[in-house]
Amino acid sequence: MNDKASRYRAAVVGSGFGGLAAAIRLQARGVRTVLFEKRDLPGGRAYVYRDQGYTFDAGPTVITAPQCVEELFGVAGRRMSDYVQMLPVRPFYRLSWPDGVAFDYDGDQQAMEEQIRRLSPGDVEGYRAFVEYARQVFQKGYEELAGVPFLRFADMVKVAPDLIRLRADRSVYGVVKRFVEDDHLRQALSFHSLLVGGNPFETSAIYTLIHYLERNWGVFFPRGGTGALIQALVKLYEELGGELRLSTPVRRIDAPNGHGRAHQVTTDAGREAFDLVVSNADVHHTYAKLYGADPRGRRTGRRLERMDWSMSLFLIYFGTSRRFPDLAHHTVVFGPRYEGLLRDIFHGSRLPEDFSLYLHAPTVTDPTMAPPGCEAFYVLSPVPHLGLAKIDWEKAGPAYADRILALLEERLAPGLRASIVTRRIFTPVDFRDELNTFEGSAFSVAPKLTQSAWFRPHNRDPRIPGLYIAGAGTHPGAGMPGVINSAKATDRVIAEDLGL
Repeated sequence: MNDKASRYRAAVVGSGFGGLAAAIRLQARGVRTVLFEKRDLPGGRAYVYRDQGYTFDAGPTVITAPQCVEELFGVAGRRMSDYVQMLPVRPFYRLSWPDGVAFDYDGDQQAMEEQIRRLSPGDVEGYRAFVEYARQVFQKGYEELAGVPFLRFADMVKVAPDLIRLRADRSVYGVVKRFVEDDHLRQALSFHSLLVGGNPFETSAIYTLIHYLERNWGVFFPRGGTGALIQALVKLYEELGGELRLSTPVRRIDAPNGHGRAHQVTTDAGREAFDLVVSNADVHHTYAKLYGADPRGRRTGRRLERMDWSMSLFLIYFGTSRRFPDLAHHTVVFGPRYEGLLRDIFHGSRLPEDFSLYLHAPTVTDPTMAPPGCEAFYVLSPVPHLGLAKIDWEKAGPAYADRILALLEERLAPGLRASIVTRRIFTPVDFRDELNTFEGSAFSVAPKLTQSAWFRPHNRDPRIPGLYIAGAGTHPGAGMPGVINSAKATDRVIAEDLGL
C-alpha cells in the first residue's frame, strides 16, 4: 500500500457505476475509502429486482466499451474474466417502424450496407461517409478526451479547433441528415443520443461517436445481468479493502470552511470525518441537499436548476410464462412521429399520446434471467421530466403501462398480455424519490454542446476544497462508458491534488 495515500480517507457517495469505479481506483491507489449507498443493494440506477424466479435489471442494459470496465480490474492487477462473463449481443438492436420496416442494426459493415441497399440504395455511399465521420469524432471525442477533466476554460480552448472542424455545433440529427436521405436511416443513425439522455435534434454531433464506439468494440450483456457486473465490481472493491455501507443514506455533508480540512459526513449513524468526498449522487442533490447548508453548495444548486436537464423515463418490468422466439435482445420501437415526439418529450407540458419504446429481452442472450420456458423484460418510454409536465403518475402510470403493453403485443409479441405473471412500473416520481434526481431526470444535465466538457459541472469542485464529482452529471456524461470514464478523470485530479 502507498504509505502517503493511506494517510487519506475518502467518502464515496452512491454506488452506481461511477461511484464504484471511483472507489476502486482510489482504493487501488491506497486511499482508504467508504462507499455509502442509500438503497439495500449496490448499483444506483443499475439496481436489481427479483420476483418469482425472474431477474430484472432496473437500469443500464446496453454494455459498450467493455475495455473501460476491464481497466478497472487492471488497475488492481486483476482480470475481468475471472469475475464476470461478458456475452456478445447480435444484432446490437432491432429497429422497428409502424410501416412494417425492420432493420437489424449491427457492427458488421457488410450486413449494414446490404440492409441499407434494400431500403434505400442511394444511401450506401452516404452511410460509408457517415461511418468515417463518426470514426474521426470517436478518435477525438472518446479516445483523447473522455477521461480528461476539463477544469479550466483554457482546456476547452485547446480542443476548440477540433470541435469546430468536426462541426460539434451541429446536432446529431443535423449531421446525420447530411449523409443519408431515407427517413428510417436518419432515425436509425441518430437515436443513440437518447441512450445518454439527449435529444438528437439538440445534442452535439460529438455524440455520433457512439455509433463508432459500438461497431469498434461491440455490444455486450453480462451473464446474470448488469447486476452481476455490479456484484463483480463490489467484490473487487472489497478485496482491495474498501468498505461498502448499504441502506446508509448520506443526509448532510459539512465542508471545510477555513477551519481544518475535514468533510463531516452525516448519516443516521452519526457524523464522520473524511479528507475528501467523491459524490456519485445526482449532481443537483449533491449541491442543493448534501451541501445545502453551505452557501457555496446552495449557489451551485441554484445555478444547476437553470440548466437544461435530460428527459425522464417510464419503465415497466414484466415476466411472462412463455417465450417469444422472434424477438431480439434489444428492440427500438419507433412511433409514428420522431421530431414532433422528441419535442414533446424534451419541451412539452403534458404526456404525449404516442410513444417510442426500448424493449429489453435479456433472456434472448441469457435464459437464466427467467424460469425455464419463461421470459424477462423491461420496456421504457422516454417522457418529460417533472419540471416540464405536472403529471399525476400514480393515476396515469397504470393506464400508460397498459397502452405500452398493448402496442408491444400488436407490433412484436402476439399474446403478450395474457402471458404476463409479474409486473411493476417505475415512473419519474420514483426517479426523483428513489434516486434523488432533479425533477426526475433520468440522465442528469442534458448533453448539449453548451453543457459539455468545461461547460458541464466539473470533476473537481472549484469552490469547495476536497469535493469531487463522478457520474452522469460531470464530464464526460451519461451512459456506462461515460460514468466510468468520469471516475477515471476524477481519480486523475485527486491523484494530482494529493501528490500521489
